[in-house]
Amino acid sequence: MAMTLNIGSMKLTKWQLALILGTPLVIGLGTYAVKSWTAAPKELDGEKKRSKAKIEKQAISLDGTAPDQELERNQKSAELGEKLSPLKEANNYKTEGNNCYRNGKYDEAIKFYDKAIDKCPKEHRTDMAIFYQNRAASYEMLKKWSNVKEDCTASLEFNPRYAKAYYRRARAHEATKDMNECLDDVTATCILEMFQNNQTIMFADRVLKETGRLDAEKGIRNRVPVVPSACFVNTYTRSFIADPLQTMKVPAPKSDAPPKGFLRAHLAFLEEKYDEIIPACTEEIESSEAEAQYKVEALLMRGTFHLLCGSYVESQQDFDAIIANDYADPNLRAYAYIKRAALFIQLDQREKGIADFAEAERLNPENPDVYHQRAQILLLLEQIEPALAEFEKAVSIAPNHAIAFVQKCYAEYRLSLLAGDQRRLESVMHTFQNAIERFPDCVECYSLTAQVLADQQQFAQAEEYYKKAMVLAPTNPALIVHQAIMVLQWRGDINLAVQLLNKAIEVDPKCELAYETLGTVEVQRAQLTRAVELFEKALLYAKSQAELVHVYSLRNAAVAQINVTKKLGIDMNSVSAMAQSGLMPQGVA
Repeated sequence: MAMTLNIGSMKLTKWQLALILGTPLVIGLGTYAVKSWTAAPKELDGEKKRSKAKIEKQAISLDGTAPDQELERNQKSAELGEKLSPLKEANNYKTEGNNCYRNGKYDEAIKFYDKAIDKCPKEHRTDMAIFYQNRAASYEMLKKWSNVKEDCTASLEFNPRYAKAYYRRARAHEATKDMNECLDDVTATCILEMFQNNQTIMFADRVLKETGRLDAEKGIRNRVPVVPSACFVNTYTRSFIADPLQTMKVPAPKSDAPPKGFLRAHLAFLEEKYDEIIPACTEEIESSEAEAQYKVEALLMRGTFHLLCGSYVESQQDFDAIIANDYADPNLRAYAYIKRAALFIQLDQREKGIADFAEAERLNPENPDVYHQRAQILLLLEQIEPALAEFEKAVSIAPNHAIAFVQKCYAEYRLSLLAGDQRRLESVMHTFQNAIERFPDCVECYSLTAQVLADQQQFAQAEEYYKKAMVLAPTNPALIVHQAIMVLQWRGDINLAVQLLNKAIEVDPKCELAYETLGTVEVQRAQLTRAVELFEKALLYAKSQAELVHVYSLRNAAVAQINVTKKLGIDMNSVSAMAQSGLMPQGVA
């Protein structure tokens, strides 16, 4: 595998990792219509990273500040009997107010701005907007948030495209926890600034995450469980090495009568009739002790499918029942711990999840799934070195498990990038080829190799490995989504990417990743209404708390852009084009 390796490719790793292991993408990618698919999030040249606290404390400057000499000249003119115009007199009051503001005398500053507002002829709209905005600044320092909002609103009535007034009102909305209004105002600021102000973008990112979190908390309580697609279940089950639900031998029925209870559930599992599994398991669990031979197995299978359907309360109840049963088979209890650990991680209860993995290891230290599943979680949590150690343990116990082997290769790749070790990186790339030679029928070996090559911007080679993966799994929607994203990164061919993403949805109408990615592409194309529809579809199939937070954030960003562009009378297509080209029209500054 001859290639030029790129140590600097770390900018793409979080994006790639999200796709590889099905985790949410970072909020900053594709949230707003002017973001670029091919570029990493912008940082200003020479800019040092600042803490959230420093950003929040940074004051917004006053407008219309004039040198003190100007005020002195006006005062001397007044002393000589020259009559000042109402506008000049109003600006004198404003200058006095600005001086008080700079000296921390906010109540006095407000009195001067009051006089400026009263004196200024209303036809001088720009000046009136400034006076109200500056008075709002004083109210902000006094934390009088309702006054801040009122004055910013008045300022915007005089100048509807006054970015600073939107920004200050957004901060007031954040202070009073009015997050939807805050999001609209900070989005307006981003659009009016052509997405060129890093501080505003960081503020918007924080607000989006918060609105996403609040919506996800409501959504996860009210969501309707959805039986996942066969491809999704297949991907999940293949991630286990020795899951007893897959390895156990179930006797054939003794009569011609249709199987009941767990035997019916197990048959439905083999035949991919997943909507029959939970009712069949329930039949086993609720039957008498004399009739129920597989009650614990039924609990484990039902808990697993409740987990896959997103019914987290019911899933935990089933796993809890197994764990509390001291007479249950230790191996079944270990897998109840492993799967409950995954449930806790999905609900962002990491400490409980890690504790459950430890209990599973205590029950059976030679169980490779303890280490393999824990390794995948650690990798998602960006704990690369501990993840690699866990993959190595899994592979040492189960050396012939292809997925564990190739995911260990991927962890080594990530670690070599973090270390900036070129020689180690070259060595790791050869291990991917070894994985393919050892496991030529494993689709994950080809797909992970392709994603690493794409990460290294070796797109032509990556494409060849994707083709080989598609031969093995022609209806795997995640593979198609990965290819669509590579097409965007490589050729910038949005039309082809859209075709591929629609194909992914066609082969699996329940593929959350396909809807989310296509929605993000439509945001790039400024097709915001269509994007919102796609994000709503993605929400139906999102599984984890983090996924819900992410998709709600994407949806909320698109909705805010729709609201703001309508309010401002701006065409988002033109804003996107001008922002990408660096042009800024006169009327929007």
